[in-house]
Amino acid sequence: MNGCFPSLRCSANMESMQYAEAAVKEFLLFRGFTHTLHSFDAEVEADIGHGLQVDRIVDLLFTVYVPRFEADNMINLLAFLQKSFFPSAEERYHITLRKLEASLKKYYIVNAMQKARPDRVIHFFERHADSLLRSGDDWHSWFAIPYMQNPNVDPRFQVYFSKEWLDTLMVSFRNFLSEVFDNIRLPTLLKIHSERIKSRAMKQELEKLRNECVQLRAILKGKEEEISKFESEYESAKSQPSRDAQGENEVGPSPSQISSTASADKGNNLVPVTFVEDNHSNEDQESGSGANKLDTSSHETHSSHHSAFPQLESSELTTDAAKRWAKEEEVPQIIVESQETFSGHTSPITRCRFSTAGSNVASASVDGTVRIWTPDAAASTSRNATIYCGAEIMSLEWENKSDRLLLLGTAECGVKAWNVAAKRVVCDLNTDSAFPRILELKCSPTDALFLCVASSHPGNTSQGVENIAFGSLTVWNMRTWKLMNALPLGEDPPVVTSVCFNHNGKLVAAGATDGMIRLFDMNGCLPITGWPAHDGCAVSCVRFGHDHSSIFSLGSDGKVLEWSLHNQGQILQSHDASMFCSTDGSTLPRHEMALDSYGKSLLLSSNLRSAPMFKFNGTIQAYRTLDHNGGITSVDWHPLLPMFLTGSSDHSVRVTSIL
Repeated sequence: MNGCFPSLRCSANMESMQYAEAAVKEFLLFRGFTHTLHSFDAEVEADIGHGLQVDRIVDLLFTVYVPRFEADNMINLLAFLQKSFFPSAEERYHITLRKLEASLKKYYIVNAMQKARPDRVIHFFERHADSLLRSGDDWHSWFAIPYMQNPNVDPRFQVYFSKEWLDTLMVSFRNFLSEVFDNIRLPTLLKIHSERIKSRAMKQELEKLRNECVQLRAILKGKEEEISKFESEYESAKSQPSRDAQGENEVGPSPSQISSTASADKGNNLVPVTFVEDNHSNEDQESGSGANKLDTSSHETHSSHHSAFPQLESSELTTDAAKRWAKEEEVPQIIVESQETFSGHTSPITRCRFSTAGSNVASASVDGTVRIWTPDAAASTSRNATIYCGAEIMSLEWENKSDRLLLLGTAECGVKAWNVAAKRVVCDLNTDSAFPRILELKCSPTDALFLCVASSHPGNTSQGVENIAFGSLTVWNMRTWKLMNALPLGEDPPVVTSVCFNHNGKLVAAGATDGMIRLFDMNGCLPITGWPAHDGCAVSCVRFGHDHSSIFSLGSDGKVLEWSLHNQGQILQSHDASMFCSTDGSTLPRHEMALDSYGKSLLLSSNLRSAPMFKFNGTIQAYRTLDHNGGITSVDWHPLLPMFLTGSSDHSVRVTSIL
């Protein structure tokens, strides 16, 4: 067993002691303390603790002091160790030291009797009898040992004369000193040398990392040059006009002609998105079973080479794209980092939303149950709750300024405000009975107010979704919980399916079943403008773009359009997701879409087991999420992270993190 002071267990650590002693000598000499230097040298030479090296201390006791009958030196060394290193030690150390000290003194007596030196024993008792009696150990029988002829056969002393007892004593003493020295605080001087060594190693590691960084920068520069070269070749190839389908002198439509026909002929101008090819797919993720259970699964991710996505004006690929969309499985799945499944509901999910900070999730189901839970299994569950509303939950909305308040809209004239911290309903509103279905609630990002989108019950008609019900759009104060105003929707108000605020809360966009997008000024609660967005189809969802200079709209036909707010009626981009989220014209469209916080990914709900996602990275690429066991009824993005929610008719909500 190696028995050295911590940081002194090997030759390298002994250097720390030597370095500290040399530093002390250098300082004393620098200050002119020559007498002190002489005394220091003398004490180092006669170092009674022998540098706190356990093996040297044990050897000194068992091979020098005891065999040479130097009892005073032995007792002085034990006293020195107790005074220097054990005053602040634990009580168990003091008890062990007292027992080891008594055993060592007994070994001194046994060794003297084995060498036929009872006079040494008598001398030992004469000098230390009083301290032995005060120690509390039973020493009375030992005072007779120098006068006994054969103490080694006496049952009281026989064990002390065995070699096994001596070996056990030496090992115990060595282990005890090692443990004590390992737990005492190192002097600052002894740390200096080890810190120098550590600092030198860190500098070497830093230099190595710098060299690696230089090499990686050189590699990166080469790759960037290659990419720039490829981009130049691509742009050059793309700029060359195709002569196969049209004559050299044929003139295409001017930009003004395209702009003027964008609204009137959207069916011809709409270009379906070409989904990128991916030869690798993730395994389907089955939702966990059991109430209120969070199952976590990791997914292997594979890199793949994706073909470039055609630009909006490349309409010649429409037919091929439609053929490639024939099956859901042909659309590549998004690369997933991790996914968690919340299976606490017992009926289909209607809505699910991240809180303002993303620390909580609220999910609602058809049976009128709302659950508040944490997407991170390691986070606090103090806000988790289950709310029973007694009616189908059609809308959820978190207060924009905090995670404290959650608004719930039911199918029976009810708007409830749930305080997450207090875990209670702080307000229960009854809206106009003519419009009992609360389709959507939306809080202002700046003011203490919210919009309430409601509709009447559908009538018995088959003439189209715009005729089956009427709608209302009202403004409510969140401090007084009173109705403030109603936004005008016309003489026969259509059902508003979706609303959204812009960044400063001054502008509201609303999509309706009559296919119109309306803009309202919240200062006067008056309409500003409106335009037909989806000819003959209801607008299912509207969202402001990332820079708030455009509006995305999702129609019941499954088409996604981005509209410019600077040039009314101008379509900036369009995508066809009808395979996933088209809606029968006789039913109220409930599909929704969510744009991530960077404006780079647009996620849609879906009739199928997976949801489509459009990613805008220079070129537009389309993917689908991992499969649920039913349709995707609700989607939402985390406010900060690349993480999204998908609620499903299979009663589950999934939290998915993507790369």
